[in-house]
Amino acid sequence: QVQLVESGGGSVQAGGSLRLACAASGRTFSRSVMGWFRQAPGKEREFVAAVNWDGLRTYYADSVKGRFTISRDNARNTHTLYLQMNSLKPEDTAVYYCAAGSSSVYSPAAYGYWGQGTQVTVSS
Repeated sequence: QVQLVESGGGSVQAGGSLRLACAASGRTFSRSVMGWFRQAPGKEREFVAAVNWDGLRTYYADSVKGRFTISRDNARNTHTLYLQMNSLKPEDTAVYYCAAGSSSVYSPAAYGYWGQGTQVTVSS
């Protein structure tokens, strides 16, 4: 059974930092893109960041470029995806989702597996 389990969300003041983690298990994602998306109340789910299978190529939404860093660890049969979020802003407030199993980067529909989401709240 495939599972993606996020952790690390929480509440922080503007300018602060959080680090999200996503533990993926149940199948190998060693050849697929993994990414982070977020969804704020009343808005569509949007792309945040993604990383290719070997971790050497990363992709970011313009709104987070320079503040967020995505990385992945492909150790053995598990894959852990990280999102280091610095200089957080109130507009970063959303539920953040880990996604895997894609050959594409930006479209949520391209990802076959999703985590349950973790809330990030940034107060001004």
